Amino acid sequence: MEKEELKEYGMVESHGIQIISIIGEVEGHDCLSQNSKTTKYEHLLPLLAKSEQEEKIQGILFLVNTVGGDVSCGLALAEMIATLSKPTVSLIIGDSHSIGVPLAVATDYSFIVPSATMIIHPVRMSGMVLGTPQTYSQFQQIQDRILNFIASHSRADKKSLEDLMMNTSMLSRDLGTVLVGKEAVVQGLIQEVGGISRAFQKLNSLIQEKKE
Repeated sequence: MEKEELKEYGMVESHGIQIISIIGEVEGHDCLSQNSKTTKYEHLLPLLAKSEQEEKIQGILFLVNTVGGDVSCGLALAEMIATLSKPTVSLIIGDSHSIGVPLAVATDYSFIVPSATMIIHPVRMSGMVLGTPQTYSQFQQIQDRILNFIASHSRADKKSLEDLMMNTSMLSRDLGTVLVGKEAVVQGLIQEVGGISRAFQKLNSLIQEKKE
């Protein structure tokens, strides 16, 4: 990758490991304010495709601190990450909310620091929404896509995820569940509590396993 690309998208490549940050809000089909920190999916998709073809890149570490964002675009990124042939590890260092959950579990192995949080809640839509059975069906279809992805890339089952999503006792103005650090591991979403050194250790071991 060119140095300008690395600088603009917060990426670092050293000793065969590429580091990619997923931060702020996942920007989708609509542009957000210039004052907002965003992860632009239309930039990351071709960069991930390029990383797949770069022989010098042996593994990728994703640093996750996102409040969520566009569902379809976040899910597209998650699918892209999940289908990379290079070893991948994610580390939640702040938050991994909403569509950030599929992004965090899409890697080969996942970590969360003790103070980081994950929020699972129902799908929301902005703008005009028609109160019809078709609208409900669409919401349900989107939620099923997200839940099926999470369940297939973690130890959590779909029923447990639905229960967490529809929890009414935790968020004062919303449905859903906040998981802090170890709780995300207990629920089967994340594989281990750990920080940057542990994430590098695991990624290096995955790279070595692939070579053997």
